[in-house]
Amino acid sequence: MRRSSIEGTLRAAWIAAVLAPLTVASVHAEELKVWRHGVLEAKSDAGFVFMVADGGFGKKQGLDIKILQFKGDALALRAMLADELDSYEGNPGAPIIAAGHGGGVKIAGCYWPGLTYAIYSKPGINSVADLKGKTFALSSPGSLPDLVVRAVLEKHNIPLNDVHFSVMGSDADRFKAVSAGIVDAGAASTGFMPIAKKNNVKLLVSIHDEVPNYLRFCINVSDKTLKERGDDLAHFLAAEMGAQRYALSHRAAVIALANKMTSAAPDDPRAAFVFDEVKHVSAIDPELKLPVDKLDWMQQLFVRTGNLKEPIDVKTLIVPEPRERALKLVGK
Repeated sequence: MRRSSIEGTLRAAWIAAVLAPLTVASVHAEELKVWRHGVLEAKSDAGFVFMVADGGFGKKQGLDIKILQFKGDALALRAMLADELDSYEGNPGAPIIAAGHGGGVKIAGCYWPGLTYAIYSKPGINSVADLKGKTFALSSPGSLPDLVVRAVLEKHNIPLNDVHFSVMGSDADRFKAVSAGIVDAGAASTGFMPIAKKNNVKLLVSIHDEVPNYLRFCINVSDKTLKERGDDLAHFLAAEMGAQRYALSHRAAVIALANKMTSAAPDDPRAAFVFDEVKHVSAIDPELKLPVDKLDWMQQLFVRTGNLKEPIDVKTLIVPEPRERALKLVGK
């Protein structure tokens, strides 16, 4: 064989060797299935919320998880029903209420059953009774802030008409509105507690103490997702299980991710506060159990507050099979 031919053969072999890993990586990337998941706008709990995508847990399950942020879970629900999402996480109140109006939404697992949420107020307001006649910042109807405040007022026998409600986007928007004196009180994550005092805001009540049966985050899916992507749903739930198992035992990683997603300074105390509170009250369940008893308590509450006309059978709202498959995928 001539020298030029030998050199050409060696060059071709070298190029093939260099490109082979890139080709394999490209094939693997193409094999990942895109999963669009809706979450609430990033705040101090973002280390837990975004871990499923940022930590690579989706890729382990063959998924390319795309996270889309919304100012309220009611907006995420609408996006899912418009086929813009495959799933979203939010309070189960909206799916329960939707079930009372014909359904279309199912609950596949609840990874954050503990409600780390609060009502903040101006310093002069000292009790829930003091909210009468005051202006209260909420999110859109059917969202977590809207429904939990109804629960608290119902517990204290305060008619909704006795409080003036103002709809404001995110938790951060409502906290800032209380701090600026635009409203008298507002509902937001307990993640704002470390900076409340310096912003002239006080913690009025912890929702976890007021209504302990109220669930915070469940993973909700549409009937279409269940029908067309049931296998991918099981893998997504497995990815979430893996992410939360990791997060609960890696404090520094969770805090760093939260600060990254919210552009917070490294010494911002909020992400650390959220992590420690989650651990203290066991707010997160990495097995994503489906607590039928708490869901039933919530639907009875919604009947009393007028969100539901009559009770529903909450067992028709949950879909346990994908979660059971997910447990096998990650190993119990």
